[in-house]
This record gives sequence, C-alpha cells and structure tokens, in this order.
Amino acid sequence: MAKPNPNPNGVSDSARRTADEAYGAYEAAREYGEALRAQFPELKKKAEKALNESVEQLRGQARVAADRAGEELEHARLYVVDRVQERPFTTTLAALGAGFLIGLLFASRRR
Repeated sequence: MAKPNPNPNGVSDSARRTADEAYGAYEAAREYGEALRAQFPELKKKAEKALNESVEQLRGQARVAADRAGEELEHARLYVVDRVQERPFTTTLAALGAGFLIGLLFASRRR
C-alpha cells in the first residue's frame, strides 16, 4: 500500500526547500542589483573625475612636447641657415639634387 502524502498539495519537502533556496538567491541578487544601482551615480562621478584628470595631464604633456618640437625646429632652421651661409654653392647643388630625385620619384609614379 502507498504511503500517505503528508503534504496535501502534492509538493515534497525537498522541492519546497529548493524553491525557497531559489527565491532566497533571487532576493539576494535583486538586493545586490539595487545596491549597484544606488552606487552608479557615485561611480559615474569618479570615472568622470579620473577621465578629466587624465585629459588635463595629457594636455600638459602635449604642451611640453609641442614646445620641445618648436625648439628643435628652430635649432634645425638655424643649422640650415648657418650651413647655407658657410657654403652657399654646395648647399644649392645639394638642394637641386634632392629636388631632382624627388621629381624622378613622382614622375615614375605616373607611369
């Protein structure tokens, strides 16, 4: 003879415990999601602050690099002027030769 079911709904105790555990996990996940949602504005502000600080740091580094490049360009310009004044004929021939080679390169591309 079959054992009488003490639970009138036909749901076993282990199934009820499993359902209770699943609901508990659901509630914990929901609370965790709400906690994350509550922290989102603060995290957003921190991220914006970090991004702005990084951008300012990069701007400063770009200014330093631009200043250094300007100094190097001025140094190169003075070097070229000095060489032209020391040897104008040699410099003119070198410039003509470089122009001729560049012209040959561009002409060979057209073919």
